[in-house]
Amino acid sequence: MNIRAALKEGLARLREAHTPSFTLAAELLLLHVIGRDRAWLYAHPEDELFPEDAARYRQLLARRAAGEPTQHLTGKQEFWGLEFEVTPDVLIPRPETEHLIEIALDRLAVRELRAGRQQKTQGEGLRIADVGTGSGCIAIALAHELPAATIFATDTSPAALAVARRNAQHHNVSDRIHFIECNLLDALPVGARHAVPRTAVGAVPLQPSGASHESPLLDLIVSNPPYIGQREAASLPREVRDHEPASALFGGEEGYELCAALVTEAAARLAPGGLLVLELGHDSLPAVRPLFDTPAWTSVAVTNDLAGIPRVIAAEHQ
Repeated sequence: MNIRAALKEGLARLREAHTPSFTLAAELLLLHVIGRDRAWLYAHPEDELFPEDAARYRQLLARRAAGEPTQHLTGKQEFWGLEFEVTPDVLIPRPETEHLIEIALDRLAVRELRAGRQQKTQGEGLRIADVGTGSGCIAIALAHELPAATIFATDTSPAALAVARRNAQHHNVSDRIHFIECNLLDALPVGARHAVPRTAVGAVPLQPSGASHESPLLDLIVSNPPYIGQREAASLPREVRDHEPASALFGGEEGYELCAALVTEAAARLAPGGLLVLELGHDSLPAVRPLFDTPAWTSVAVTNDLAGIPRVIAAEHQ
């Protein structure tokens, strides 16, 4: 079997199974098996596949046709121009989440301009938290863009944090990201008006040992929290419902319940002028927007994605 015949077979198999984006899936699985790029694939259609590669390709096609995500079969997904390891322990990074990073970087730049300060193009002195880090894609992308920033990445899942740590090592940013096993922001310091949080498993020292002054607060909190409602589970694609971690998908019966706690905890941990940037579910804006109608927040803005869906909400802490 040559490359052309293998790809033709893959397309037919996944089309028959009504696999979403079957052309891309067939290509990616074949590229994964032969260890080549797309340019090579279409430049060498007559090259023969080794029998063991053809057998492996058919096995992967069968698994994809049965509903396993392509990213789980190849073990990787691109995000922010970087390649990330993904496993069933983490949410597969989505392109729309890149809006979260774009808005966070834009709001940081606007904040400095408004204050008449020099732009911190390297993130000098900035303290950032990524809540529910999963694969680490958001924290690592921010570390890539702001190499002088200090970043804390939290998650309740030890398995997810293990994946995130491997991704950080792969991208040579593990020395600038502190991965912490905790719920939301439990392990991070709060302002003087709030109670001292409990110590969480895997927490790192956030101020020098023996320091008596108040712990430094955060300049930016970002999160792609679980925002799908349990009531929507049956309507999800099987690739999502059956193969991605429920803890990263479902935010409660309605989907937005977790956001109230996150907004409250963020207000206790952001410095004045600090920013909170959250990804939204497709219908969660009406429930999430009122959470910012308190004196703690100002400059609230919502950004739509390319499909016109409200995707990111950002606010500044007073």
